[in-house]
Amino acid sequence: MAVKDEIEACLTAAFHPSLLTVVNESHRHAGHAGDDGSGESHFHITIRAEALAAMTRVARHRAVHQALGDLNQRIHAIAMDIG
Repeated sequence: MAVKDEIEACLTAAFHPSLLTVVNESHRHAGHAGDDGSGESHFHITIRAEALAAMTRVARHRAVHQALGDLNQRIHAIAMDIG
């Protein structure tokens, strides 16, 4: 399963979002630090979920990283738009 699909599955299970978009931006970082050559190292996540709305910005980021679990070790960078 592609990392993008795994991210979507984890976040859907954890937050039941009303909006979830995961974009693989690894191609934009080819050759940069953190590029492991897999083509699955940099992602941009847009998520809207009622469970996240009441949290502080830092708490939202922590919750997303916690939901991703072991995937965090396989991803170099995640940009997030959370609400």
